[in-house]
Amino acid sequence: MRTIGNFLLLSAVAGVFLTFLPAISAEVSYRYDVWRGQTFYVAGDSPSPSAGQGTNLLVTGPAPLAITPLDTQFGIVVPKIAANARVIANVDPGNQGVYTEALRKGVAHAAGTVYPGQVGNSYLFAHSVGNFWEVNRWNAVFYLLRELNPGDEVDLFYQGRRYIYLVYDKKVVEPNETRYLSAQANFTMLTLQTCWPPGTTLKRLLVFARLKTT
Repeated sequence: MRTIGNFLLLSAVAGVFLTFLPAISAEVSYRYDVWRGQTFYVAGDSPSPSAGQGTNLLVTGPAPLAITPLDTQFGIVVPKIAANARVIANVDPGNQGVYTEALRKGVAHAAGTVYPGQVGNSYLFAHSVGNFWEVNRWNAVFYLLRELNPGDEVDLFYQGRRYIYLVYDKKVVEPNETRYLSAQANFTMLTLQTCWPPGTTLKRLLVFARLKTT
């Protein structure tokens, strides 16, 4: 009986570890990149002149790495956190079966919101209200959204064109605060949604950005 009990305990511990592995991996990788000064940029751009300046002053940072978007027909790249994903268009955020399937493939674009480059609010989410292990499995691409600050870049690709957005605000909201999903805007706006705290379904973290003007 003791052997069986130990086996069940180890299995439970292993299950929890594997469940949170995507979050742990993303966090450790990001902290290590910050420490050593690893930066990222969208392929075709020139690296930032401040690239390679990590928090470890004794180490010269590695060369910046280019990120090639996974899908230029509809995709997202967030250089600061090295996020790169396909975007699944026109996903019903009120239908768990539909958006869960979409999140298996990438980030979901909320049905009824505008597309990149259009005036109004384009709403993208990587969030599930299912079991906690599903939350951790499908939401890894947006785990680090909390690291974004005003001025940080978010790149959307749509129908072969690139749209550069700059973050201007972020906030934590309750799950029932859905007004942001239907928010109207008279400018070209982007809202990114993920879970908060990371790996839970307790609240939502929203990041707001607007189209960069030349």
